[in-house]
Amino acid sequence: MRPWKFAVCLVSCAVLSGAALADNLPGQGRTVRSGISTDDSRFWLEVVLIGLERLGYKPAEIATLANQAGYIAVANGDLDLWGEYWDPNHEKFFTSAGGDDKLTRIGVLVDNAMGAYLIDKKTSEKYKITNIGQLKDPALAKLFDSDGDGRANLAGCPVGWGCDPISNHQLKEYGLTETVQNDQGDFVLTHTDVVSRFKAGQPVLYYTYSPLWLNQILVPGKDVIFLEVPFTTFPEGLPKRPTTLPDGRNIGFATLKIRLVANNNFLKDNPAAKKLFELASIPIADVDAENLLVYQGEKSYEQIRGHAQKWVTNNAAIFDKWIEEAKKAGAN
Repeated sequence: MRPWKFAVCLVSCAVLSGAALADNLPGQGRTVRSGISTDDSRFWLEVVLIGLERLGYKPAEIATLANQAGYIAVANGDLDLWGEYWDPNHEKFFTSAGGDDKLTRIGVLVDNAMGAYLIDKKTSEKYKITNIGQLKDPALAKLFDSDGDGRANLAGCPVGWGCDPISNHQLKEYGLTETVQNDQGDFVLTHTDVVSRFKAGQPVLYYTYSPLWLNQILVPGKDVIFLEVPFTTFPEGLPKRPTTLPDGRNIGFATLKIRLVANNNFLKDNPAAKKLFELASIPIADVDAENLLVYQGEKSYEQIRGHAQKWVTNNAAIFDKWIEEAKKAGAN
């Protein structure tokens, strides 16, 4: 055989072999439709979607929907995957959309997430405020008044989020509705205002959660403190979970797990994807660090996708194991 013919054969064989391998990927020719309620969740979902691409799937553009609408869309088969089940805060969204008959909570993408009420450390130490129940005192509540009505302004949980019914229930149960105004606006705007007020030396009172960029700017224990609550209480329909930190402080919110929720029929038909969802896990510190990049301006979808690609590259050993195990599940 002439050398040039041998070279052509090598190239042709390589191309055909690559095509054959691609055809054998478990997700080849299948589209995956996913959704989230906020771009804060886009990073970890993008990591999962990169994994699906490695398995041959074609992810559709991520849909952004309100939580309740997102769960209903997955239950009805309009979406295959919801990228942010905050366990247990999203339990009512899950059950009202059809629960276990239509949906499956799967994996633990991010562990040890949490929510809490916080105030600046300076005000806490000066006025000995350590418990949100102390804000029943109008004089103490007025310290956090930013709109001049005499009540404390709590930069609160947005309407429609999993923390929304919990925080409103707690404010009533703790007898704070007369002295505390729960400001439930856009989370980015309210938290940006919190940072501005803190930097200006003014008292701040807010609800937040982790992972989130805010916790790297106002660091708990250094700049701000967690407020304790008078007692643990949850609205009807939510599982009762422990709300006490290892040091004994009761912050009123359970430790959370961020999980995926998938359509049952999709999981049945896609064992490789199911295995990936079971295995995928990202350290909360990595999510915090990426979230800060978004706050600092790297917030386009292309940039967030780049953050996910970089995470995959930096964690190639563990990521490749996920893909290997998922391929095995798809071959069975």
